Amino acid sequence: MTLLSNRPVQRLAIVALLALFATPLAAQTGASLSVQQAAQDILNLFRPSATGAYMAGQQALKDLRTDEAARYFSDAAQADWDNPVLVERAFVALATDGQIGRSASTARHMLELDAENELAELVVATEALKERRYASAARQLSEISQDSFSGITAGILRAWALVGDNRGAEAQALMEELGATALEDFLVFHRALMAEAAGDTELALELAERAFNAEPFVARMAEVYARMLANSGDFQAAKDVIDAFEADGLTHPIIDLVSDAVDEGRRPGVFAANVQVGAAEMFHGIGVALARDGSADLALVFLRLGVYLDPGADVISLALGQLLDESGQHDAANAIYDAISANSPLKPMAVVRVAQNLDAVGDRDEAIRRLKNIVATRPNDLDAVSVLGDLLRYDEDYLAAADAYGKALEISGGEAPSDWRFYYVRGIAYERAKEWEKAEADFLQALELNPDQPQVLNYLGYSWIDQDMHFERALEMIEKAVEAQPQDGYIIDSLGWAFYKLDRMEEAVETLERAVMLLPNDPEINDHLGDAYWKAGRKLEARFQWNIARSVDSVGNVAERVAPKLADGLTPATETE
Repeated sequence: MTLLSNRPVQRLAIVALLALFATPLAAQTGASLSVQQAAQDILNLFRPSATGAYMAGQQALKDLRTDEAARYFSDAAQADWDNPVLVERAFVALATDGQIGRSASTARHMLELDAENELAELVVATEALKERRYASAARQLSEISQDSFSGITAGILRAWALVGDNRGAEAQALMEELGATALEDFLVFHRALMAEAAGDTELALELAERAFNAEPFVARMAEVYARMLANSGDFQAAKDVIDAFEADGLTHPIIDLVSDAVDEGRRPGVFAANVQVGAAEMFHGIGVALARDGSADLALVFLRLGVYLDPGADVISLALGQLLDESGQHDAANAIYDAISANSPLKPMAVVRVAQNLDAVGDRDEAIRRLKNIVATRPNDLDAVSVLGDLLRYDEDYLAAADAYGKALEISGGEAPSDWRFYYVRGIAYERAKEWEKAEADFLQALELNPDQPQVLNYLGYSWIDQDMHFERALEMIEKAVEAQPQDGYIIDSLGWAFYKLDRMEEAVETLERAVMLLPNDPEINDHLGDAYWKAGRKLEARFQWNIARSVDSVGNVAERVAPKLADGLTPATETE
């Protein structure tokens, strides 16, 4: 299970957040300017020596090449130190690269140029919190209005500063006030941490219970509540919380760590041992939500601030590494994974991520070798076993992949709703290895655990249609998958091919044309549309689609298939099976 999918907060109003954290220039230009005019106005603000660095920095930040972005924007800002656009970009880029000290210094200058830049306020106040200058941080954050999302973020950070300043009652009052506006469950969770940090165990347990009941399948919520219960000596209640989290097959190393302590009758220790840890978790939660909604650069700022406050927060480091992975910055991600302590319960997950990155950069053999070594030393590491299965399947070693997925099912038990995926991917491996009976059994078992899963419905339905089996049931399954994912080109293609096989040619053409619009460069879909055109009497268009299929086929299988069609048309001998 990935960390970014393990959501610690309710879905956030990201569009509003981005607007509230907008650069000062956005406010200066006004909504009436066109994008082109606004861009020209930006460039007109720069001295010639800063323009190139700014443009390079923009591209680097877009790609999350944060070290380059920080260097380019810093150079641009130094060339024009009183330009608010450049200074703002510089402190943001420095923060995305984890250079929080330099970012805070630049942010202080940003506030001299624009006293209302709220992100600069947050960075400067975070440095104060890190240095235990709690009263200073609280004063600075009090200047930010609480009627916006950025104001709520600043309010939570200010509340943590108040806890550090031994003003726990004021912190709780502020959090209650913030809770009247938005993010109530997230705020209740942090109120629980603040109460624990302030020594009010009774209030902490009450709030943690509320937070857990609202989000029982979020690892952090379960961890904190189970910790508090066990720390108070109620080990059975702590075990019940862990069991409730794991009931649907969910697992996480941080839960395992607490579970081991509970089983031994040992108090696992408080989560927020200090204000910095609690505030870091706030940045983690919001950073994860921003990443899920596509605001990668701002998410990086928040996650970096979290690691800055709590360098030992390996959960935040893994989230940070995953965000970099998703942007193709595998070397930067691996540096983060490698820095995680060998004694950390999250180190095995980090090692698996490194192996995945090796595959991503083209060294699949080394990735598989490392994963096999991990599985040999930790045979019950579900993450390592399942990723090994995936890489073996991608490498077309289908029976070995099926064996790995079988081991994953042995580890997980094979009965939880989340186990549908292992049956599904093992079914794919068996189908590719020409062991259809085993594949079909796995697909059906996957649907037993998750009857509405569109990928399984599509794969099994398409397989049946392709083998001229169970047409009526297969068509119903594919239509159900389309209803669930109407923009998935592959599922639309399956529906079109089902219509083709059923000789419903008008519907086949219409549906396959839709699939091609969604995935214009897929050779299989273009081949299918070519066949449908030919059957519908549109032979010139059929040859056109087959030509496209041949030209976009990088593997060669489809090109080989369409060659005789281009020569002789669609005949019983050349028709796609």
